[in-house]
Amino acid sequence: MAALLNYGGNDVLPFFLDAPKLRGFYHPAHKRPRFALFAEEEEEEEEKPSCFDSLPNEILFEILRRLPGSRERSASACVSKRWLAVLTTIRSSDIVKDEEGGEEQVESDGFLTRDFEGEVATDVSLAAMAIATRGGLRKLSVEGSNLRRGVTDCGLAAVASGCPSLRVLSVWSVPLVTDAGLSEIAKGCPMLEKLDLSQCPLISDEGLIAIAQNCLNLTSLTIESCANVGNEGLQAIGRHCPKLRSLTIKDCPLVGDQGIAGLVSSSSSTLARITLQGLPIGDASLGFIGYYGNAVVDLTLSRLENVGERGFWVMANALRLRKLKSLAINSCGGVTDLALGSIAKCCPSLKHLRLRRCCYITDAGMRAFAGEATELESLQLEECDRVTLIGVLAVLVVTEIKKLSLVKCLGIKDTGNHPATQLPSCKSLRSLKICSCPGFTNDSLALVGKLCPQLEAIDLSGFISLSDDGLLPLIGNSAAGLVEVNLSGCINLTDTTIATLVEKHGATLKLLNLDGCTNVTDNSVLEISDRCCVLEELDMSRSTITDYGVAILVSARQLSLLRILSLAGCCKVTQKSLPLLGNMGRSLEGLNLQFCNLISAQDIGLLEEKLWWCDILS
Repeated sequence: MAALLNYGGNDVLPFFLDAPKLRGFYHPAHKRPRFALFAEEEEEEEEKPSCFDSLPNEILFEILRRLPGSRERSASACVSKRWLAVLTTIRSSDIVKDEEGGEEQVESDGFLTRDFEGEVATDVSLAAMAIATRGGLRKLSVEGSNLRRGVTDCGLAAVASGCPSLRVLSVWSVPLVTDAGLSEIAKGCPMLEKLDLSQCPLISDEGLIAIAQNCLNLTSLTIESCANVGNEGLQAIGRHCPKLRSLTIKDCPLVGDQGIAGLVSSSSSTLARITLQGLPIGDASLGFIGYYGNAVVDLTLSRLENVGERGFWVMANALRLRKLKSLAINSCGGVTDLALGSIAKCCPSLKHLRLRRCCYITDAGMRAFAGEATELESLQLEECDRVTLIGVLAVLVVTEIKKLSLVKCLGIKDTGNHPATQLPSCKSLRSLKICSCPGFTNDSLALVGKLCPQLEAIDLSGFISLSDDGLLPLIGNSAAGLVEVNLSGCINLTDTTIATLVEKHGATLKLLNLDGCTNVTDNSVLEISDRCCVLEELDMSRSTITDYGVAILVSARQLSLLRILSLAGCCKVTQKSLPLLGNMGRSLEGLNLQFCNLISAQDIGLLEEKLWWCDILS
């Protein structure tokens, strides 16, 4: 062996790399590179065995660890399964560098990232990657796996062996990985900081306990749809991972109050973000969060069917969530007016609240909340049908809210009981979104517009009944200057409103979405081109503009900052517009021409050649 290494050493490497008979290496004598390992199904021509085929693994190990760089090792991994197996045993510390330090270096920032998805996610690809990155890999994502040769514990073992500095690991929808593979990661990657496991049915508490005992730097843990992960694994994480800051547990049927309580109580000084969804936990878990949530700033609770009003009340009245800034609650029947009032009273730092499908919240709850939430900046209500316009107005006139979003709230209707002259204005509101609220009418919008004169962003997408008369008062009362306007699907708006909009706000408008505004014509395009000097995104999809309107857009000097232009579904735009669009400036990054049936694929191809820097959808 010594003689061979003497003969081989570094002198054998040129011969080794230039050998034309080695499968998996490129050589000028070959017509193409041949990677037998990644094409096992293909028939291989019979070749004479090389001198390396008879070498013992120990000698092959010594030769391969002396290869000059990761590219050469990656190519060597494709010679045969035997070579791949030997290479996976070579750790970063085993690699021999030449005297000049010729070994390839990790990227300057030290954070290499690799993503494997679908068919390319195999044990072989993971092993080859582990070899090629020479221990420099910091972030790895595996999503899905090859149907015939999917990722197994062997693939994770190769990663553990070759990537000791791994910091972030995401494994999604990989059904063949078990606790054994996760244990290999735990032992081989002790510097792991973030772990994300989703739809891994064979992972259980055993694998999670191994992570807890070996990866003491863990700061973020996400477990979703892992049916065999339960309380013991979470309790182990709480005991052994003192730096944990973020916890996300979704749809894990074995996780109960004991697991959540054990983890939260052990991480009270560091745990800042908690997301719990679809778990069979009860009031006790929320009580522990309330009592031990000293550091929690972001809390998301979704589909917790066993949690009642008592759980939310106790969580708030434990008086430990004083740093909580963001709270999102989705489909939790335990959220009532009483619970909402307690949350506002006992969480003085709360700035952002999102309620979705909270069917027991009424105007009384919104008034109680508004009276206590002195730091509130944003409110999102979705499918909260018992809240009416009165409850929303209570929030607007009492708090210093900056952002309001109402989506699919059937209770939002005109009342006629609150003339704008009798209500104080809300000068703090900057962003307003009202989508799919059929009871919200032109009069409602006019009222909100008069109360909120400092709006900068409005999203009224899908407001089918909106007319010129409803939008014009809001446009006229906006003193700050509108920056983002989304009017997609507002089919009754005409050129009159668009002309008024750009006349008053053209100097500040950066985004304008008129998708589906079928009454908008070339006249609006002319006004936009003349007055919008800072416009960056324009969506004219499914409008009635023609080739003439496109010509106006292209020739407009004011639109020199335009980055995104969408003309999808504009049936009057033809191939005559393509030469004009080809003259668009280099600021254009995206162009949407989908469903323009009068434009051929060949013409699109020519346009792509001309606008080579721009992403074109067709």
